[in-house]
Amino acid sequence: MEPIKKEGKHFVLVHGACHGGWSWFKLKPLLEAAGHKVTALDLAASGIDSRKIEQLHTLHDYSLPLMELMESLPQEEKVILVGHSLGGMNLGLAMEKYPQKIYVAVFLAAFMPYPNHISSYVLNQYFERTPAENWLDTQFLPYGSPEEPLTSMFFGPEFFAQKLYQLCSPEDLALALSLARTSSLFLGDLSKAKYFTDEGYGSVKRVYIVCTEDKAIPEEFQQWQIDNIGVTEARVIKSADHMAMLCEPEKLCATLLEIAHKYN
Repeated sequence: MEPIKKEGKHFVLVHGACHGGWSWFKLKPLLEAAGHKVTALDLAASGIDSRKIEQLHTLHDYSLPLMELMESLPQEEKVILVGHSLGGMNLGLAMEKYPQKIYVAVFLAAFMPYPNHISSYVLNQYFERTPAENWLDTQFLPYGSPEEPLTSMFFGPEFFAQKLYQLCSPEDLALALSLARTSSLFLGDLSKAKYFTDEGYGSVKRVYIVCTEDKAIPEEFQQWQIDNIGVTEARVIKSADHMAMLCEPEKLCATLLEIAHKYN
């Protein structure tokens, strides 16, 4: 008798700041080979998306490709959301609006929104705990208007090499440096908004994947989020820097497959 084939899940992979869907290029084929559908999208003004950072004023503007994808899903289809780094904030918006379309939200070395606080809360906590010199050659530059001042962010080569990609191959680093685009933390918008609630965002199961060698969002801050914001489950990938999908793609894939099997 033929074994019953289990139906694959749909993974939606959401990249971090200054990156794009390209950052999942090692993980995507691994998940697909295991029988799953994978969407590695570009957020607005990221990857090959044609918008420029100057056109984006809010986290919602930045998240539009993700929100449009969630809106387009058939009512009965559910996805597994995976957000990396700043991508955790984008996940929060999708979880708030479409909780019924999500099996589980996976935060990979990511910022995790704190419901019922001001929306910038977790980023504010990170800045309080991060000395200014840790940003190395990252550029924060003004854009917008005097009435609506905005700040862009672009990681420099030193920050890429020392804080994000220190365990990745030289080829991975070279790819990132050639494809990186200017982003923003949208702190002005987030400091005025309450995007996340217990009823929406908080109703979705959350799994946090800790990367122990992360020098951008250190393990201590990842653990602070887990302890204070709360998760359904926490996983750990040892020997992974901030870019686990590049330096430990097989370990990350195995972890995500276990999560997909568990959260039906």
